[in-house]
Amino acid sequence: MSVAKRVGITAVVATVLVGVAGCQDGDTEDRKTAGAPRLQNRDAVTEVVQAAYRKTAEARTARVRMTVEMSGSAQAAGTMEMSGVMGWDPTLMDMTMKMPKGMAGAGADMPGQIRMRLLDDAMYMDLGAKAAQEMDGKRWMKMDLGALAEASGDKQLQKQMTRGLEDMNQSPAQQLALLLDSPNLKHVGPEKVGGVEAQHYKGTLTFQDMVKSNKSLEVLTEKERQELVDRAEKSGIKGYDTEVWVDGDGFPVRMDLGMTMPQGTVKITANYSDYGVKAAVVAPPAAETFDFMKLMEQLGAAGAGPGADGPGNGA
Repeated sequence: MSVAKRVGITAVVATVLVGVAGCQDGDTEDRKTAGAPRLQNRDAVTEVVQAAYRKTAEARTARVRMTVEMSGSAQAAGTMEMSGVMGWDPTLMDMTMKMPKGMAGAGADMPGQIRMRLLDDAMYMDLGAKAAQEMDGKRWMKMDLGALAEASGDKQLQKQMTRGLEDMNQSPAQQLALLLDSPNLKHVGPEKVGGVEAQHYKGTLTFQDMVKSNKSLEVLTEKERQELVDRAEKSGIKGYDTEVWVDGDGFPVRMDLGMTMPQGTVKITANYSDYGVKAAVVAPPAAETFDFMKLMEQLGAAGAGPGADGPGNGA
């Protein structure tokens, strides 16, 4: 049952990561004005951001330190802090996450931090030595979200989960591409971020603009995209705020993304460095890995599961 609880909490974390990537407004306490003039011409601003997009897309990898703050949901509320290496084209990730502060159910059963690896559309999460003791030496949980969606038989869910996997590792290049579609893209001015001289740009997108611009949503039909927009508008989601700081070499060193809705807010602050770093992400040894979906089948057959002793039940 303690394994079920840890798996349930970790599944919530993974689902949150899938659902929230790419949305935030973030604070900027580390800013210091450097005194250079602003770029007032829209074409000049667009040219700079386009150049940053091209360089970032070509780099394919970077080191990242990310903070995700969520409020409003009883289970998902809290703060996630992650750091490690991420890659795009192909999508991959090797990061360590501190267990979310304030998340319901997080406690002595959970390790203080979780190692996460993403490759081949599967997320691997290290549940720690205690899980290994209870799972025949298997401490890594594999979550194939695409397989989970396919098993549901829901075509709409399959498309949404596929999109979520892509968005979960939303690269800085993709965020720059979205920022270029903002109708009010502007140059705020020169600032320092973590001691690095950078130029600050910002813009906003309505939810409809985002749906139109986001290439990963092309898997949805026109009707499905409109339904997505309608649901967002009914729930009170107005749009996204994006800010980026570009260093003297033309790479983004920080991105703040945000979304506010009646149920709460999502805030993501990401700091990037070492573009082009080697990112050889490999799956954990099979002997140390158990499959989330198979475990759920076994727990279901035994009359147990994350819901029986999962987040928020206090067991």
